[in-house]
Amino acid sequence: MPFQNPFPQRLKEARKQAKLSQKALGIHIGMDESTASARMNQYEKGRHTPDVRTLKLIADALDVPLNYFFCEDEVSAELAIAISKLSTEQKKQLAEIIANLHLNNDDVD
Repeated sequence: MPFQNPFPQRLKEARKQAKLSQKALGIHIGMDESTASARMNQYEKGRHTPDVRTLKLIADALDVPLNYFFCEDEVSAELAIAISKLSTEQKKQLAEIIANLHLNNDDVD
């Protein structure tokens, strides 16, 4: 199966979750009012991909981490959002748990 860029779908999902129109999101991140809707539509259709600075502005406006847009499956996307909301200490604890899970899986092999 060929690779499908997850960005367009993730953008659309996050924008709808935030209850923003394409135009409202575009304006919120500083796009000109006359082109905001069309530009966001191009991103959601996968015809164009924003530069990293614009991606970061979109992520911040939608309250999702930047890596959310590149998750290839729903579980990874949900994890990206959940992890982004953890404190640094909680992230360290989670990293230890994951490392231990990985070690335990190695023991099973």
